[in-house]
Amino acid sequence: MKALAPSCYLKSYPSAQGDKVLLYSTLHGSKLTVSKSLAEAITSGTVPEAHVETLQRLGILVPDRERERQQMMELLQELDRRNTLFCAVVTLNLDCNLACSYCYESPFRCSSYMTEETADLVVQALLNHPLAASRDLRVEFYGGEALLSVPLMRRISTQLKSAVEARGKAYSFSIVTNGTLLNRRTVEELLPLGLSSAKVTLDGPPRIHDQQRPFTSGRGSFAAILANLKEICALLPIQLGGNFSQEKYREFPELLDILVQEGISPESIAAVQFTAIAPKADEAGLPEFTAGCACSSEPWLMEASLYLREETLKRGFRVQKPKLSACMVESENNMVIGYDGGIYKCPAFMGWQDLRIGTLTEGVQEYAESHGVGAWKQEECLDCAYLPICFGGCKYLQRLNTGSVAGVDCRKELLDATLEKTLRQDLAAGR
Repeated sequence: MKALAPSCYLKSYPSAQGDKVLLYSTLHGSKLTVSKSLAEAITSGTVPEAHVETLQRLGILVPDRERERQQMMELLQELDRRNTLFCAVVTLNLDCNLACSYCYESPFRCSSYMTEETADLVVQALLNHPLAASRDLRVEFYGGEALLSVPLMRRISTQLKSAVEARGKAYSFSIVTNGTLLNRRTVEELLPLGLSSAKVTLDGPPRIHDQQRPFTSGRGSFAAILANLKEICALLPIQLGGNFSQEKYREFPELLDILVQEGISPESIAAVQFTAIAPKADEAGLPEFTAGCACSSEPWLMEASLYLREETLKRGFRVQKPKLSACMVESENNMVIGYDGGIYKCPAFMGWQDLRIGTLTEGVQEYAESHGVGAWKQEECLDCAYLPICFGGCKYLQRLNTGSVAGVDCRKELLDATLEKTLRQDLAAGR
């Protein structure tokens, strides 16, 4: 026998029968079911030699728990160092052809567009960034509605693709779009320039979506988006999102049934992620991005998220798995550029001028202290098994809840209530 310790970042859940235990490494993303006796041996450090190598490889056992904690302190910097990709979100405009009832941008929505001069500064800033020279480059175009600025998208991508490929690296871009303008002609025009994926929003079946996301004329937008998806889903990976309320979330699976009936198979959609409509911020908040990190300990929301995830899996559509992740503010490998050339660390910060970290002409200022980078480097977080899938939570939500991004948006209550069920959903779906 060989004495080793269980990882600090290990969760275990007993089976309903009581003779098996589900183990999950939040750091490595590995899960396995073991006998109760082996689980007890892992806890006591008396694992039979035959199991040691496998359990170490999966991150279940570690030689030194204190060393593991110290390595966690430097993990995000190490991942940044090893990353071969540099990412940028570029906001092309603050205009839109929809009038969504819950629009987070409404406090500062206007008809402002990025100028060609600013677009050229974007190109130079990305090409001259210290991390971009030796890495592949990916841009995510955003708005307003990004596809209201196709000529600007083309201008930026043409220059970046040529310059990045001349360095022997790859350039690609994705689009966050409401989907009304994402037709086959536009996709075919943009594919040669590096278009690699798009994120489209459908808020449930037509009766809900058309109420929540009408055109500015008041006409529903569901039919137009569906027609476009049918044209382009075979050409381009589509991330499908949707925003639900407490009253209507149980109706959302009907949307997936409609997609299948219309010939859009689960294999045609890269992933589905339904998220709750959050309260509007006074000045900021972009739902397509905040949805990725938004969470709440409200019982109805935890129930809704688990219900929609399970119904999505039942229909054969892909969903996101729990994985090692951190707020993008914690990473050096990205930047967010506003339509006016302002630079931020998160798209959801663009309405708050005090969270601007620089401009394309002035460069980037120091932001670690003002943005609470590394706020999770404290005993309570380092001792928490959820740290690798949280890293202090969402800075945007922290701002909404406390008025500051400097603290920790703890997710322990949420993960206590949902992680086990999420893992069992994946096991049942063979994932």
